[in-house]
Amino acid sequence: MLLERFYVTIIFFIQHVLTYLFILYILHIYSRKEVRLLDIIIRNASNQPIYDQIYSQIKNHIISGKLQEGEALPSIRNLAKDLRISVITTKRAYDELERDGFIYTVPAKGCFVAEKNIELIREENLKKIEEHMLKISELAVLCNISNAELLDMFQIIMKENE
Repeated sequence: MLLERFYVTIIFFIQHVLTYLFILYILHIYSRKEVRLLDIIIRNASNQPIYDQIYSQIKNHIISGKLQEGEALPSIRNLAKDLRISVITTKRAYDELERDGFIYTVPAKGCFVAEKNIELIREENLKKIEEHMLKISELAVLCNISNAELLDMFQIIMKENE
């Protein structure tokens, strides 16, 4: 009888300990910051290198706000595994992003989205505008369109977008 009571008490104690550990485990899972999967599409038929495709898509996610400041990126190994590419390729993309100020690395923690540098983003967009304007000017010369006609076209487009 005494031994039976002892076993019941031990079993009761073990059940409580296991319940407590399970609750701690659940709290741990929900308290840690989850790393969101990125929507990155690799096009093997593209002339653009794979690391540059990753770089461009992550950069666009950051600029568009899909990735917020301080948000964790997938580890280099996990991203490489998900995309079925070399870890070296993923590392190069992350290195380029860090070099350009879009992400930062915390040793033993991972890579995170850096604070948005408004001036950097502005420069990127100005560069894109200049590239488009260069193409427009080349087409205008081919089509024999004057500067005045180009300005009129641009003003009409701007009025439509207001």
